[in-house]
Amino acid sequence: MRTFVLFDLEFTTWPGALEQDWSAAGQLREIVQIGALRLREDFSVAEEYEALVRPVVNPRLSAYFTELTGIDQETVDRDGLSPAEALGEFLGFCRGRSVLSYGNDMVVLGENVGWARARGEDVKNGYLGAHFLNVRPWINAVAPVTSSANVGRLWQMLGLPKPAAGQEHSALFDCYSFAAALTHLCGTGATLPDGI
Repeated sequence: MRTFVLFDLEFTTWPGALEQDWSAAGQLREIVQIGALRLREDFSVAEEYEALVRPVVNPRLSAYFTELTGIDQETVDRDGLSPAEALGEFLGFCRGRSVLSYGNDMVVLGENVGWARARGEDVKNGYLGAHFLNVRPWINAVAPVTSSANVGRLWQMLGLPKPAAGQEHSALFDCYSFAAALTHLCGTGATLPDGI
């Protein structure tokens, strides 16, 4: 049976960074957490992927980031993988599949792969083995009520039961919110975009 991947990232941030598009000196969107679900055609979960990542340029997490995500410095220092290791594992998880995001996470992923390679790190696997697609425009068109929602709130905007334990801005929880939205929309007659 064919499978596809949904993914979400949590990355370094500070107060006002989103509004300023991370344009302040030294503010890079370094990935701190990757969450992904491999889904079957019936939207059931075949496999999960989750990893914490140790940022390099800004190794100290901002209090703003920790409050937003619940991810603390001690946990990242203890359990975080190097960027190259986490990115390589994740790209391997995606190999041969359509990979969907709700927004520009594939751009952030590309930035992080580029930085790791620029530091001379070996990132196993690459983009060419997967087909990345931002489906936020499609979801927002099919369900306009979602247009102002982040991925972790999709389930609430659609009036669905909470899809998993956890909270928004946790990458894996956000993937479950994403999956619940896709399941609901396709169950009510919407058809996924071509190429998935």
